[in-house]
Amino acid sequence: MPNKKDLKKTINNICNDVLSECVAASLYSGNADPSNVEALVTSIIITRNDFVNRISHPEPGMKPKLYYDKLATDFSKQMSEILDQINALIE
Repeated sequence: MPNKKDLKKTINNICNDVLSECVAASLYSGNADPSNVEALVTSIIITRNDFVNRISHPEPGMKPKLYYDKLATDFSKQMSEILDQINALIE
C-alpha cells in the first residue's frame, strides 16, 4: 500500500489533469455555458480537498486496508461522474 504522501500526490495529479481537461473542453467547445464550467471547476476543487482530508483523517475503528480501498473506489466514482459532465460540455 502506498503511503499517505503518495496517495495525496496521486489525487492532486488526477485532479489537476481533470481540471485541465475541463478548461480545454470549455475553450474548444465554443458553446459551453460559463456557469456550468464554473460549477465543474468548483466540484473538482471540492472533491480534491475532500479526498485529501479523508486521507489525512481516516475513520477510527475501520481497518486501514478497507478504508483506503473504499476511498479509492469513491474517488474513482466521483472522477468518472465529473468526466461524464465534462464530456456533456463538448456535445
